[in-house]
Amino acid sequence: VQLQASGGGLVQAGGSLRLSCAASGRTFSRYGMGWFRQAPGKERVVVAAISWSGDSTYYADSVKGRFTISRDSAKNTVYLQMNSLKPEDAAVYYCAAKAGITITTSDKYDYWGQGTLVTVSS
Repeated sequence: VQLQASGGGLVQAGGSLRLSCAASGRTFSRYGMGWFRQAPGKERVVVAAISWSGDSTYYADSVKGRFTISRDSAKNTVYLQMNSLKPEDAAVYYCAAKAGITITTSDKYDYWGQGTLVTVSS
């Protein structure tokens, strides 16, 4: 599976962005997907995850109520809608894929995208 993340950019605090992660491969629907972020000088952390079926989702406490993860298996794409952005949301965002039906909130994913930069101005 190859992953291509896009949608990052510069946004003012309180604004919104939607990240996309396009996956290649015929078995996208059998992969759980996750979004991670890494700010300068900090570890990479999970932001949100979604099961292969889309029925289950996970959100880090810091983004609950503001971010929404979704997937469109017909388009082999997973999205991260980010609303009410804060300066502390600024980071490089990565999408990742892991084979299996359960949500994975650790970084033990099988495939990673290249990252897309989100900058939030105050």
